[in-house]
Amino acid sequence: MMREPLLDRKSGAQQPSFPSFLTKYLYSGHFLARWGARMWEFSVGLYMISIWPDSLLLAAVYGVVESGSIFLLGSTIGEWVDKLSYVKVLQLWLMTQNFSFVVAGATVFGMLAYSDLKSTNPGLFIVLIVVTNLSGAMGMLSTLAGTILIEREWVVVMSEGQPPGLLTQMNSVIRRIDLISKLFAPVVSGFIISFISLKVSAMTLAILNATCVWLEYWFFMSVYKGIPALVERNLRRTLRPSPVDLLESSLIQNGDPESAESSQKHNFREKISKIPFVCAWKVYLEQEVVIPGVSLALLYFTVLSFGSLMTATLEWEGVPAFVIGIARGISATIGIAATLVYPVLQSRISTLRTGLWSCWSQQWIFLLVCVGSIWVQNGLAAAYVLMGGVAASRLGLWMFDLAVIQQMQDEVPESDRCVVGGVQNSLQSFLDLMAYVMGIFISNPQDFWKLMLLSFLAVTLSAILYTSHVYRVRKHLIHFEKITQLGSRLMRRPSESCLS
Repeated sequence: MMREPLLDRKSGAQQPSFPSFLTKYLYSGHFLARWGARMWEFSVGLYMISIWPDSLLLAAVYGVVESGSIFLLGSTIGEWVDKLSYVKVLQLWLMTQNFSFVVAGATVFGMLAYSDLKSTNPGLFIVLIVVTNLSGAMGMLSTLAGTILIEREWVVVMSEGQPPGLLTQMNSVIRRIDLISKLFAPVVSGFIISFISLKVSAMTLAILNATCVWLEYWFFMSVYKGIPALVERNLRRTLRPSPVDLLESSLIQNGDPESAESSQKHNFREKISKIPFVCAWKVYLEQEVVIPGVSLALLYFTVLSFGSLMTATLEWEGVPAFVIGIARGISATIGIAATLVYPVLQSRISTLRTGLWSCWSQQWIFLLVCVGSIWVQNGLAAAYVLMGGVAASRLGLWMFDLAVIQQMQDEVPESDRCVVGGVQNSLQSFLDLMAYVMGIFISNPQDFWKLMLLSFLAVTLSAILYTSHVYRVRKHLIHFEKITQLGSRLMRRPSESCLS
C-alpha cells in the first residue's frame, strides 16, 4: 500500500504529534555522524594517490576492501540491527564508526609524515596500509548499521500514525542532510589540503571523530527516550523472531523424518540456512521491489561520481584539491535540490513514475556529457566537462534513490525491513566493489575513459530494468490516450478561432 504524498496542496508541510525539537535532534545527530564519514570518503582518494603517486592502485585497493567488506557483511549487519535493541545498536554503531576513523586518520598521518617509509621500512609501510584499509572499512560498516537503523527503521516508525506525507518529508530531509555533508565536508577538506597540508587534514579527521561521538549519542538517545513509539517498537522487535529465524524454522518443519532421503535433504538445507547471508538474500529476493532495488544497486557500478577513483584521476590531471572539493560541493548542492523537487513531483505523478522520470530525463541524459568528454582533446578541459556532467546528473540520481527507498519502505513488511536494507546495501557494495576491481586492472589514469564507458553501460541497464518494472506494475509507460486528447484540443483551437 503506497503512502500519501508529502504535500497537501492546501495545507502545506506536515507536522508530527511529537515535539518538533526531537526531529531536530534526530537530524543533528545524523548530520554529525554523516560529516565524519563524508570527510573520510572524500579525502581517502587524495591520501592514497599522495602516498603512491601516478597510480590508482592504492585507491582501488582501498575501494575493494571497503566495498568487499560491506558486500560480505552487509546482510549480516542488517540481521544484527534487526536482532539487537535500539540502544545497543546505537552504542556499537557510534563507538565503532568514530574510533575507526580516528585510527584511520592517525595511520594516514604517519604515512604522510614519513613519506620515505615505503623505501626505508616497507614492512611497516604495508602494516600501516593494511590498518588504514581495515579501519576505513570498519568505519563504513558501522556507518551502514546507522543508515539502516535511522533511514530504514526509525524514520518509518516515527511516521506511523502521523499526518499523511510525513514519511516523504523525513526521507527528503534525511537525504538533504547527507548531501549537505557531502557538499561542505569535501570543501572544508579540500581547502585544508590545498592551503595547509594533507597531514593537518588527517589529524582534523581524527580529532573531529574523537570529540563528536558523545554529542551524537546524546542526540539519538534523546530522540529514543522522547518518542514512545520507538520504545514500544523496540520492545516488540526484541521479542519477535527475525525473518531468518522464521525461514530456518520453516525448513525444519518441512522435513520428513520418515524418509532417509528427505532427512538428508533436510540436513543439507538446514546447514545452508545457517549461513547468515543465504537466508537474508532469500528474504530479499522474495520482495516485490527487488527489481527497483537491483536497478538502484547497478548505479554503484560506476566511476562517474566524485569517489576515490575519479577524485584521484582529477588530481592526476592537475585539478587542484580545493577545485575538486568545490565541484563535489556543487554536485551535492544539485543533489540537495533533488530532495526539494522530489516531494513536489512525487505528490503529482506518484513514487513509481518519479523514479522513471528521474532515471531517464535527468540522470542518463547528463551522463552522456561525461561520455562526450572522452573526445575533448585538452586533458584539463575534459576534466572540467566530466565534473560538470557528473554534477548535473545528481538531480536525477538522488530523486531516483529517494523513489526506490520509499517504495521499499512502503512495500517491505516491518519484520523484513532491516534484513532487506542490509542486503540492499550489500548488493550495492558488491557492484561498487566491481568498479574498484576494474580500477585495479585499469589502474593507469590515462585509461580512465574505459571505466567511464563501462559505467555508462551500467547506468543504461539500470534504467532499462526499472522501466520494465514500471511497465509490469502499470501495464503501460505513457498515457497515449491523454496525448491524443491533448492533440485533439490543440487542433480544435485553431479551427474554432477561424470560425469566430
